[in-house]
Amino acid sequence: MKTGDFRSELNERIEYINRAVESFLPEEEGKQSTIFKAVNYSVLNGGKRIRPLLMQSAYILCMGESVRGKSLDEIRELGSYDEGLLLPFVAAIEMIHSSSLVHDDLPCMDNDSLRRGIPSTWAKFGEDMGTLAGDGLMIYAFETALKAAERVKPDDAGRLASVIRAAHILAQKTGIYGMIGGQTVDVELTGKEVSEADLDFIYRLKTGALLEASFMIGAVLAGASDETVKILEQAAGMLGMAFQIRDDILDEISDEKELGKPVHSDERNQKYTYVRYRGLKASEAEVERLTGEARKLIESIGDYPFLVELCDFLISRKS
Repeated sequence: MKTGDFRSELNERIEYINRAVESFLPEEEGKQSTIFKAVNYSVLNGGKRIRPLLMQSAYILCMGESVRGKSLDEIRELGSYDEGLLLPFVAAIEMIHSSSLVHDDLPCMDNDSLRRGIPSTWAKFGEDMGTLAGDGLMIYAFETALKAAERVKPDDAGRLASVIRAAHILAQKTGIYGMIGGQTVDVELTGKEVSEADLDFIYRLKTGALLEASFMIGAVLAGASDETVKILEQAAGMLGMAFQIRDDILDEISDEKELGKPVHSDERNQKYTYVRYRGLKASEAEVERLTGEARKLIESIGDYPFLVELCDFLISRKS
């Protein structure tokens, strides 16, 4: 796939996802309008929509040969592309990711007042509203995801089972056995000496779990086999490691203007990183290796150049 074609399609898909996510956000009215404003601010602040993109891409990959070479608009016209099932989960995964960033930025965590080049949620609305916005987004994400069940016909047990399974994956990869579990270990080991095994555990849960959920949910909603879901879980785990190591690299070599948030945050918060253990050159090589392994797994399922290009985009990003 040519670079220009990929960039054009990527922008098209991000716009599509932005419209979808925004359509599920609450109206900013009523006595609790402040929390609605804080929630919407947290989601609509310029994110790259990586997890929704991966979910949609996994879904299209698992649709099979019928979509090969087609544009997004052409794919959307196919009867097998079910927006009623997919889009609630696309919005939900972005809400959960946004909630984790809101909590990460809090004074009790990383104490970052800048996110994506603008004030972080707590810096704009206060620490109390920042905490509530993070909590609210995580709960609202599941309310949103389960809207997919409302769009399933009463006699379609198969689709309903897919929604339930997808919701279970979302909960498991978000909670104490997933992202929150990884965040727990990260917080507890802050300021302490961390082994590479500990770091690997933190990265695989804190960052990798939601990428795994994205791939797995896309596959499940597309009706993929258990074997395919497992392969995509493994691929996403590798991408998650590569993605987090790339974050470590950017924290070392980027600047605040380009990154959109404070640099050297890990050092300031006394956190060990892959770069600290291995150095920049070895870290960059590991990002390439992990991404290459993930691509092989994806390509074992089907030929989908956009998804392969997306993987490369994730490891070459500047912010």
